Amino acid sequence: MLEKKDLEMIAEIVSKTVGELNKPIYERLDKVDSRLDKMDSRLDEMDSRLDTMDSRLDTMDSRLDTMDSRLDKVESKVTEVQMTLENETNKNISIIAEGHLDLSRKLDDALKTENEKEMLLIRVNRLENEVRRLKQRIEETA
Repeated sequence: MLEKKDLEMIAEIVSKTVGELNKPIYERLDKVDSRLDKMDSRLDEMDSRLDTMDSRLDTMDSRLDTMDSRLDKVESKVTEVQMTLENETNKNISIIAEGHLDLSRKLDDALKTENEKEMLLIRVNRLENEVRRLKQRIEETA
């Protein structure tokens, strides 16, 4: 049977061998751990960026809501202006146009009378000249 000394020696050899075998494993685990730490920091950075993007999107969403409400107001004002144009302005223009037609007819009647007056003045002027010539002939023959 083995003595205590032998067992201790075997235990020491096993311990050294296991320690040497574990050394590369521990080194690899340290590398994996450092890589995981890097990934964790990158994920934290991505998370902060996503939080920033989320806050920006919330701001844009509120701005779009504001623009949407403004557009609704503009649409209602445009509809109101269209209704005013259709119901009031166009009717008023028609009424004024009808009044202008009457004025146009009255102007045509007035111009017609004025044209007749001009024609009469021309005719009187021509007749006066003819009377003057006739008087001259009479004076020459008499």
